Amino acid sequence: MAGGSFGPAGVAKERAEQYQGRVTVYVIIACTVAAVGGSIFGYDIGISGGVTSMDAFLEKFFHTVYIKKMHAHESNYCKYNNQGLSAFTSSLYLAGLVSSLMASPVTRKYGRRASIVCGGISFLVGATLNAAAANMAMLLLGRIMLGVGIGFGNQAVPLYLSEMAPTHLRGGLNMLFQLATTLGIFTANMINYGTQKLQPWGWRLSLGLAAFPALLMTVGGLLLPETPNCLIEQGRKEKGRKVLEKLRGTKNVDAEFEDMVDASELSNSIKHPFRNILEKKNRPQLVMAFFMPTFQILTGINSILFYAPVLFQSMGFGGNAALYSSALTGAVLASSTLISIATVDRLGRRPLLISGGIQMVTCQVIVAIILGVKFGNNQELSKAFSILVVFIICLFVLAFGWSWGPLGWTVPSEIFPLEIRSAGQSITVAVNLLFTFIIAQSFLSLLCALKFGIFLFFAAWITIMTIFVYIFLPETKGVPIEEMIFLWRKHWFWKRIVPGEVEGVEINE
Repeated sequence: MAGGSFGPAGVAKERAEQYQGRVTVYVIIACTVAAVGGSIFGYDIGISGGVTSMDAFLEKFFHTVYIKKMHAHESNYCKYNNQGLSAFTSSLYLAGLVSSLMASPVTRKYGRRASIVCGGISFLVGATLNAAAANMAMLLLGRIMLGVGIGFGNQAVPLYLSEMAPTHLRGGLNMLFQLATTLGIFTANMINYGTQKLQPWGWRLSLGLAAFPALLMTVGGLLLPETPNCLIEQGRKEKGRKVLEKLRGTKNVDAEFEDMVDASELSNSIKHPFRNILEKKNRPQLVMAFFMPTFQILTGINSILFYAPVLFQSMGFGGNAALYSSALTGAVLASSTLISIATVDRLGRRPLLISGGIQMVTCQVIVAIILGVKFGNNQELSKAFSILVVFIICLFVLAFGWSWGPLGWTVPSEIFPLEIRSAGQSITVAVNLLFTFIIAQSFLSLLCALKFGIFLFFAAWITIMTIFVYIFLPETKGVPIEEMIFLWRKHWFWKRIVPGEVEGVEINE
């Protein structure tokens, strides 16, 4: 137990080998239901790109884009370049950024479930407003409410999954969030493929159907048990132990329970987690909370998923072919997440991130070369090269789906000590949504300015992030969530920064 005369010290010794338990039906059901929260994020990413390529939607809200689209002489790379259209997509992520920071005290004080329910209700309201939108103000207000829902959901769900899952399966169960996200993207792409034939109101159906996953998330949040870590932090130790025993399927949970109690004692002594996260001892976690979500977005994946129909139309695909191609990439992303779930707790986080990075760089460079050589301002790609581009983009999406897609969420959610976990996850989500906003708002302008060079721009970032992982990220596979601190103290670089003692308690490595 933590001790010393300086107050609570957190987890003072490693007890991972003493952890007992098995995978129970209870933990699988709880994690699966919670992960549905990821589907609202994915549904919106997938639906936005399809809706913004529908003529009826463009004609009603973005008439200038509609006119430009009708003119064949317009530059292939520039015909969708409109800041208003970008604002429709990106306003949601700015709202999500702000709400994710608001979600931190809610998640810490009232529990993970409270934030999941708040997120579901907000998304429900946003979906209703968008489906009924009669003017731009109504449309943007709906997007902002969707953003609030995503901010709360993305802040709470990965935390919930990491805390509920047993150590040896934490990676796989946490990735249910990403699986739900990818299934949401795929579902949205298939819905767009159907609704674009329903003129002139198909776009309303696409936007309104977001209410379904939002309803599932809200009801699920009300029915789920709270995490034992959260219950213990709130002072409900007996209830927390009972939930832990039920999750692990055994009464022998003393070691894991003691780790949670130690962590909660330190957590409750911290009154300002956002201030505490800036301390030197938390520097590695803060660096990862910033760079993991930043790099996830700078892979360029959101640009491809947001604007896949627009991107494919710019390359000369017809409207139906563009939506069909983006539905294909959505299916690839969903299936590739299954690869990650199956391998992450056997191979580890680092091998997946590094191998995925290498494959993504290769794909981006190949696409850039094809477009640079074969695709000009007023040209269309030949059928053979069009198929090749879609195939290479699918290989890129496949690599993202087993690496940075799920692990960009999993790694940050599992590395923070309890006292700053909610604040840390809020920073992760806020940074993710900030860069999502920046890329969403600037992508169409970047595409117009850089043309095929946009793919080389993202390839350069993927190279940097792959090197970053190789040098700075330790392997978190099989390390209990409350004992992550020992990992940083053993890492060749971070041990120079993180102190080897915690407030009077020596650490035996």
